[in-house]
Amino acid sequence: QVQLVESGGGLVQAGGSLRLSCAASRRTFGSYAMGWFRQAPGKERKFVGSISWTGGSTYYADSVKGRFTTSRDNAKNTVYLQMNSLKPEDTAVYYCAASGPLPPTVVGGTLEVEYHYWGQGTQVTVSS
Repeated sequence: QVQLVESGGGLVQAGGSLRLSCAASRRTFGSYAMGWFRQAPGKERKFVGSISWTGGSTYYADSVKGRFTTSRDNAKNTVYLQMNSLKPEDTAVYYCAASGPLPPTVVGGTLEVEYHYWGQGTQVTVSS
């Protein structure tokens, strides 16, 4: 069982930055690819980005490419989502999720069903 806890959300002005963290409870976190999803009010949850368990491979949705970066520190069982140049349309609840165990260079998929464990979410609000 993998338990995930997100933190780092909050209120920021457009153009600002936030860094989300996702802490995992299990020591074998390193064998899981990790993904980030977000859900805006009244909308379905959507893929944001993912990272392989080595951290060497990443993949992003077109809407955040060039602005968001995901990374991980397996020694700390933590994955991060650095969000820059934030826009009001980035406002959502952000979730981290774990998929695996997977081969070391495989990134997490873009579909929710590919992920086995989910965090509780953290709210990000971008004001205009």
